[in-house]
Amino acid sequence: MLTFNHRTALVTGAGRGIGKAIAEVLARHGVTVICVSKSADSCGAVAAAITAAGGRAKALAVDVADGAAIAAAADSLLKEFPAIDILVNNAGITRDGLLFRMSDADWNDVISTNLTSCFHWTKLLARPMTRARWGRIVNITSVSGVMGNAGQANYSAAKAGMIGLTKTLAREFSARSVTVNAVAPGFIKTDMTNEFVNNPEASARILEAVPLKRFGESADVANLAAYLCSEEAGYITGQVFNVDGGMAM
Repeated sequence: MLTFNHRTALVTGAGRGIGKAIAEVLARHGVTVICVSKSADSCGAVAAAITAAGGRAKALAVDVADGAAIAAAADSLLKEFPAIDILVNNAGITRDGLLFRMSDADWNDVISTNLTSCFHWTKLLARPMTRARWGRIVNITSVSGVMGNAGQANYSAAKAGMIGLTKTLAREFSARSVTVNAVAPGFIKTDMTNEFVNNPEASARILEAVPLKRFGESADVANLAAYLCSEEAGYITGQVFNVDGGMAM
């Protein structure tokens, strides 16, 4: 078991997929988890399942593309909890298309949801971490942000931006014992990748680029994220960990 010492975590995009898996793993380690999702139903179901299993969780419906909504949520949380010790920026969307066909809305929606949300959550929740001289921030980026991916200029740019943000904040917060790391998943079986995973032709084409020749599971990402949030990871900061079956070696 990893050590957490009664910490409180906020996980965005916790209503499904990788975010849900991270919330569940943290809860199993005794962390109180605030499950954030745009959908009250999805984050509510995850929080309810965690509570039913004996864990501690709270659902919070927030559109992470809305900076004002994040500010209101953060203000309310910091009145309810002494601090949010762990922040996992996981929320993300795709609006794929070749650059010449990509609309301004598709660009802006992805940047706002995937990257700008990290700026808002971190700016609002990290100050109590620095005062307490303990904190963990984990940004869930993507192999697309490491390697680039045709048809994903907006998504790749946002995820690459998360890597730059991670490395910068690691330097800014290190003197206060707040670590900031990133996890870059490859092709993980989630709702976002179902159209590829469930298409034999597309799957075969994708797996040609994956040395392990299989898709990853949400737990593969969640277990690493949980470690980076634990006491045991206190000497790791500013790093990007690929969970991609060897794609970006």
